Amino acid sequence: MPSVRSRRSRLRPPQVIHRAARAAHGKNGMKNLRLAALALIVAGILALAYGGFSYTRSSHEAKIGPIEFTVQERETVNIPVWAGAGAIVAGVLLLMLGPKT
Repeated sequence: MPSVRSRRSRLRPPQVIHRAARAAHGKNGMKNLRLAALALIVAGILALAYGGFSYTRSSHEAKIGPIEFTVQERETVNIPVWAGAGAIVAGVLLLMLGPKT
């Protein structure tokens, strides 16, 4: 059975792992972070501008011989102002506090 010391010597120190992970993500990681930040900002602006969205949902269907009945309901989803403002703030913070080039 190997000693504890020999097992530890085979492990990589955390600094090396962190540097390797950062190098592997490189510019793609920063590009993805910026895209996510911009998507949050745009979504927040749209949420504040429109305040919600609506969609049509088919709820009841009946088929009696050649006659078909369908009841469609219009559903509305309201987006709170705090959610839109929070998305904008989160996006700006990601842009400002994210990794520097």
